[in-house]
Amino acid sequence: MPYDEIALSDYGKASCIPSPVSRMMAAFASDFRPDKDINVGVGYVNEATIPRERIREAMDAVLAHPERYRSALNYGGPHGSPNLVQSLKRFLAAGGSRYKPETLLRDKQIIIGPSGTTSILEGIAQVLRPGIVITPDPMYYIYCNYLERRGYRICTVPEDENGIRIDLLDETLQRLGPDKKKISFLYIVTVNNPTGTILSNQRRRLLVERVSALSREADRKIPLVFDAAYEDLIHDPGPEPTVSGLVYDSIGCVYETGTLSKILSPALRIGYMLGSTTPFLQAMIQKTSDVGFSAPLITQEIAAYLLDHYGRQQVAFVNEGYRNKARQVCQWLDGLLGDVLADRSGGRAGFYFYLTFKSVVTAEGSPFFRYLTRTTGVPAIDGPQNNKNTRVLYLPGQYCVHPNGPLVEKGSRQLRLSYGYEDTERLHTAIRCMREAAVYASGCR
Repeated sequence: MPYDEIALSDYGKASCIPSPVSRMMAAFASDFRPDKDINVGVGYVNEATIPRERIREAMDAVLAHPERYRSALNYGGPHGSPNLVQSLKRFLAAGGSRYKPETLLRDKQIIIGPSGTTSILEGIAQVLRPGIVITPDPMYYIYCNYLERRGYRICTVPEDENGIRIDLLDETLQRLGPDKKKISFLYIVTVNNPTGTILSNQRRRLLVERVSALSREADRKIPLVFDAAYEDLIHDPGPEPTVSGLVYDSIGCVYETGTLSKILSPALRIGYMLGSTTPFLQAMIQKTSDVGFSAPLITQEIAAYLLDHYGRQQVAFVNEGYRNKARQVCQWLDGLLGDVLADRSGGRAGFYFYLTFKSVVTAEGSPFFRYLTRTTGVPAIDGPQNNKNTRVLYLPGQYCVHPNGPLVEKGSRQLRLSYGYEDTERLHTAIRCMREAAVYASGCR
């Protein structure tokens, strides 16, 4: 007799359906040609900035000094390597005014996630009670999609050039009315992915004030999570030096996540969280223990060595690479797409530009999209069936704005372009192809 399918949780049922971005990326990757196709949709780091020889040096040093890096090839503890925790504190303290006063880092606890910042964010979703999560729009789609699969309700608030708009946040909170008691946490990426917008210090302070007031009203601490994944990659000298949201926290509701993936190597899988010692933080430590005791201890110790010997030097080197690429890409965007763009953001931190077209629709399946994926059905554009012309994959804005938020129409004319992974010659080719795609799409109306 036939059996019923294996019983799944609500999360399991939701996970059976790939997210649109996951499906799109998988379809493109299945026949991706590294020598011909160009992927400016993927958020990979600049290969030229990964310190390969220094990582080799660090591994040799860790294995050669077991008296300092104890049991580096064994299991670690769920708090994280003591060496790495102290190295992180020294590294962060040396980063300028971000963590002033000096006592701030001494008074906060740092924990290491089991597998990069993503594992920290996943842990937050598991240990907190599901409810409403407030986040900027455009949003970090990967995490927000995950939160919705976990049963959270995403409530987005549009941003401007300084980050999430506080006036619209106030309107949102007022509109929620009694549902404010269902707010689980606020999630703010300080250099927004996808837009590259840098959250101003004034907005950070106002956010902490609003969440502190919300916590008093609810008679419970509501976490304000600042995701600082790209904070060390502010490579434009123009913006004001950033200040950690922890500086403004007087009640212990602010937490900050960070990563070494962008400045050292994603493969080390080092993500961390700072905050006050609370039951929430203790639950996060237990969550790490539950999924494997700790991140691989060898990569934690390698990261500790690299931070101690090359930390701020490596940051400067990485930022020089991204700054040079951003300036070049900016010139090509202005020269090739300037007349068809209504707006663009990014290019000052991290490795994204976020483009808004005047009238060209960028959504999956649009003429613009089909031109770049060579699926127009026109042989002169697509090329031979067995040898398609160069294809360009980008992240459509339709997946970066919340489908129930106020930016859906605008999102259909937007895209995220990553300048991190591909070299400058291929980036130029990609933007030139986008120009051709825009001309083609304009003729298809």
